[in-house]
Amino acid sequence: MRFGINSLTGLVRNELGFDPMNGDVFIFIGKRGNQVRMVQWDRDGFAMYIKKLERGTFERPRINGNAIPGSQLALLLQGVKLESVSYRKRYDPLKRG
Repeated sequence: MRFGINSLTGLVRNELGFDPMNGDVFIFIGKRGNQVRMVQWDRDGFAMYIKKLERGTFERPRINGNAIPGSQLALLLQGVKLESVSYRKRYDPLKRG
């Protein structure tokens, strides 16, 4: 996990086929699972967040489509097991019934 901003945005553009300058957050988890890097275009430049664990690993989330919700990202960074999380019912205007 030695890639910097330029290498990671190159991967996003060339390997994944996405525009790294669209404002989305792109998440990369290292091979050993103990490091995560996130890259985002912030209007006038790229920002990169790096978190390396001293002990333990990050869970690799199961992805529906191309993205994970921000709430799952927060749980992933805190070390919560995503499969054991249960969400309480909430109103969703997009779902009927």
